[in-house]
Amino acid sequence: MSLTIPDAVVRSDLAVFLDHALRLDEAAVVRLKRRADGLIAAWVGTGLDVLAVRVVAGEVDPADLSCGADELARGLRNPDVAGHVDPGYPMDSAWRGVLPGDTGFTHLDDIPAAVLTELAQRGADLAKEHSSAHGPPASLLDQDVLQVSSDDTEVGVPMRCVFALTAMGFVPDPPGEDEIVRVRLSPTWLRIDARYGSVYRRRGDPALVLR
Repeated sequence: MSLTIPDAVVRSDLAVFLDHALRLDEAAVVRLKRRADGLIAAWVGTGLDVLAVRVVAGEVDPADLSCGADELARGLRNPDVAGHVDPGYPMDSAWRGVLPGDTGFTHLDDIPAAVLTELAQRGADLAKEHSSAHGPPASLLDQDVLQVSSDDTEVGVPMRCVFALTAMGFVPDPPGEDEIVRVRLSPTWLRIDARYGSVYRRRGDPALVLR
């Protein structure tokens, strides 16, 4: 099992991505999967029934492996001179859910990123008022806070996705006036792309994304 990321900036960015994931789940597992274009997709669960992914340049062998986010983050900060990273122990059995495909998504619309950050702040304020020891209530997380449509297709964006997008640091804070997020849809997934990564919400049976 090996991971090589020669570029120090890319290693640092991926480590930050993992730090965000670990804030949401201290036992987070990351799944590294080589894409058809040769890049590596790093997937994590967010604890919100939403997947987050960041795509980086590098080499991974085998082409699909899972490991602890904490161990990988340490490895990324202590590579050898060639950029070889120790991902820690394999944890393939810890990831039981399915992953979205790389293709098959239809672009619905672009949304100003500032709209998402404002919704996230409102949601955080409500969560403080109504949260229990188990976190924000499901009714808040499941609430559609945005409707996105194109032609005869319309989809609601739940607060879960907004929280996941901002908690993972995918949107600049504060976002510029021209900063946008892109909403895409497939028959089985809602996908939201931002500057620093994407989040995916399973349609129909979100529990399938759980590890």
